[in-house]
Amino acid sequence: MPLTLTSSLRAFAERFPERLRTGYWTRLVPLLAVLATLTHLPSFLRPVWSPDEGYLATQARMLADGGVLYDTVVDRKPPLLPWLYEACFAIFGSASLWPLRTLAIVAHLTTAILLASLARGRWGDRAGRCAGVLYLLVSIGLSPEDTQAATFEVFMLPAMVAAFRYAERRRWLAAGIAVALCSLTKQTGGAVMLPVLWMLLQDTRRRGVRWPPALAKIGFGFALPIALVAVILTKPKGFLFWVVTGSGDYAGLGNWPQMIGRALGNSAILMSAGLAFLLPFAHRLWLRHRRRPVPARGPEHGSTVDLWMWLTSSVIAVSVGFHFFGHYYLQLMPPLVLLGVGAVATSAVRWKPVLVYSALACSFFWGLAVLWPGQRLTQTTEVATAVAAQTTPKDTVLVWGMHPELYWLADRRPVTRYLTAGFLTNFSGGKGDEKVGEQYSVAEAWQTFDNEISTNGFPEVVVDDSGTAPYQPDMVPRIATLLDAHYEVVGVTGDTVIYRLKK
Repeated sequence: MPLTLTSSLRAFAERFPERLRTGYWTRLVPLLAVLATLTHLPSFLRPVWSPDEGYLATQARMLADGGVLYDTVVDRKPPLLPWLYEACFAIFGSASLWPLRTLAIVAHLTTAILLASLARGRWGDRAGRCAGVLYLLVSIGLSPEDTQAATFEVFMLPAMVAAFRYAERRRWLAAGIAVALCSLTKQTGGAVMLPVLWMLLQDTRRRGVRWPPALAKIGFGFALPIALVAVILTKPKGFLFWVVTGSGDYAGLGNWPQMIGRALGNSAILMSAGLAFLLPFAHRLWLRHRRRPVPARGPEHGSTVDLWMWLTSSVIAVSVGFHFFGHYYLQLMPPLVLLGVGAVATSAVRWKPVLVYSALACSFFWGLAVLWPGQRLTQTTEVATAVAAQTTPKDTVLVWGMHPELYWLADRRPVTRYLTAGFLTNFSGGKGDEKVGEQYSVAEAWQTFDNEISTNGFPEVVVDDSGTAPYQPDMVPRIATLLDAHYEVVGVTGDTVIYRLKK
């Protein structure tokens, strides 16, 4: 080996430990990993945080038992997260969601690292560190049921941020693939395609290059994962119906006061969590509106229109369907954090008060998660225990309500592919009482339901979890007839009634 090469290798080996100790990412990533774990530790305190988790867990068990996605196992969501649940259950067992909660922490950490990379490239090292930290602090700044659960938006965010980052670096094929992965986790993740295309347009204008080759790369990258998923699925037509064309009735304006109240309420909660960096951002907008000079501390990174396009696309995604559930707002966090960090990094605002307030707000939401009332979960657990006592593992169960976690907690098989009453009545928690009933069900859902009852036999137990909802059995003749003819009441827990098949 030449002497110069040997000397170079020796010098590198001597400097490597020092670089490892002082490297930007080798110091930042462990800090972010600890912070991601601490902020989401409360997620491990409960067996299930939301009906979405219960739905995914029940789906995963059905798939493990030979179910076919978008045929005998259905939902209005893309397949990546159900498959991830199924894989975790196959490896770790299906009695607990701790593996999914752990992966959710990894997803938050990945999102924070990608945001740090974006902010560092635009505004420097300190802005990068603060972007990662602020995202993790604000990531629990909603209701604990929305931020501590291992649900769709959490696993969608890394691919969404990666799509933006790849587009910023003009890696168009990778950007298209990331948008596809985002969309295959949740449909609204595809909204990030808007800023990706905007950056492509701006790049072609600045560099004077032809856009068709880059657009073709984005299109190919986007289509490839979706085509692969369609090949893997045994029912690609079912995938198209449940994920794309069959959700029109689910969306709707419904109860305007309820819709507006939920939208404003969740917006206010998120703004309170991110107030420290949103105020400087709003102040800059006000100064520019008044055409006053903005006090500068650091260099501007050109235009932030791409970030505005990202935020706009996320707002549109949150608004689709007019449900405005709290977990939808997780999609707003990455662009808001970057816009806020940019405002602080390029103004006279100091970082310390921003970080201190964000840490205090995070502590409040962390404590809220630890002390969050558990009456509903307690009742659901009691009902699940009673259902398990009334049945054997071979028996089937029908939960007439919107809490599919009952199936998972009781460890009993659903008698039907429709895990909530919403598929059979068009009810959802984000709408009012309008257009709820048998006649508004998913196409041919009742025929399929009747066929499943004929094939599988009557469920051993029916749990009426409807309470005072507009789909309670008295308002749905088929369910009322089924209960009157074949079942008797064996227990009541709160507003939930348990029926057992007459002998």
